[in-house]
Amino acid sequence: MARVRDIPSAELPPDQAAIYEQFAGLYGPFRNQVAVFAHVPAALRHLMPMLMELRAAATLPKRYLEIAIVVVSKLNECHYCVAHHKPFLAVEGISPEGIDRLLEPDNAELDDIDRLVIEYAKLAWETPNRIRDSVFQRLRQHFSEAQIVELTLRITLCGFFNRFNDALQIEEEAEVAGSAGTE
Repeated sequence: MARVRDIPSAELPPDQAAIYEQFAGLYGPFRNQVAVFAHVPAALRHLMPMLMELRAAATLPKRYLEIAIVVVSKLNECHYCVAHHKPFLAVEGISPEGIDRLLEPDNAELDDIDRLVIEYAKLAWETPNRIRDSVFQRLRQHFSEAQIVELTLRITLCGFFNRFNDALQIEEEAEVAGSAGTE
């Protein structure tokens, strides 16, 4: 149980309830998280629609987005986020075992671009002030500047969500806990 009360969408004004339900249903099984965000209407009105808009725009290939999210979530040991994003990454062609081994350099399921995304996710999260220009030169070989900016945004935003979920002890939804396996 989260450290704060879950707010059901029925307690919200209609515009906020619509965002809540759209995010909790269409974006993925994130009802427990959005029920906590509902305490802060500005967060509900801006963060959740931004995530849905980014997904709809599909500027960054989903495989690389999910690799980055799972890498940061594994680095932060955020079980909520790993459990939620592991199935999204599995749809992108990496087996559950390969996802469990995502941080291992000899993972045969990963190609050179996957490994670059993993390297960048680690650097952007752990040592953002020490990333060498050569990393960006390599990123530019595969990604547009808009994709690099979104990748960076999603890496750092993922870290925010990891911290938020863990600090408030947001629990995995039953449908996620039953399907994600163990870490």
